[in-house]
Amino acid sequence: MSTIMLVDDSATILLSISSILNKAGYTVERAANSEEALKKFNAGVKINLLITDLNMPGMDGIELIKEVRKLPDYKFVPILFLTTESQQSRKLEAKAAGASGWIVKPATADELLNTIKLVIK
Repeated sequence: MSTIMLVDDSATILLSISSILNKAGYTVERAANSEEALKKFNAGVKINLLITDLNMPGMDGIELIKEVRKLPDYKFVPILFLTTESQQSRKLEAKAAGASGWIVKPATADELLNTIKLVIK
């Protein structure tokens, strides 16, 4: 089964989304912020999908995507935003940075899993 990295500064979101993904059979890597996620990538963690929050302290989700896209193994790995924001300008900014899609919080388990199935090959 696929491995998904979930990056969010909310412990509640990390726990609830991880639970949904685990129950659906996915392996989940968690990071509480962008810097922690990048450390995991640099340590050799391999994933099939990145799901990241947009608004986080320090490096935000768009900056994280830009950094991940610089990594040779992750140029084409799907990346989804999971955020409370739904403004078109932010969506366009995320897409320009390399995001594959956008999920607005709060997302139901079905919405989340259906979106993941669309982007994971």
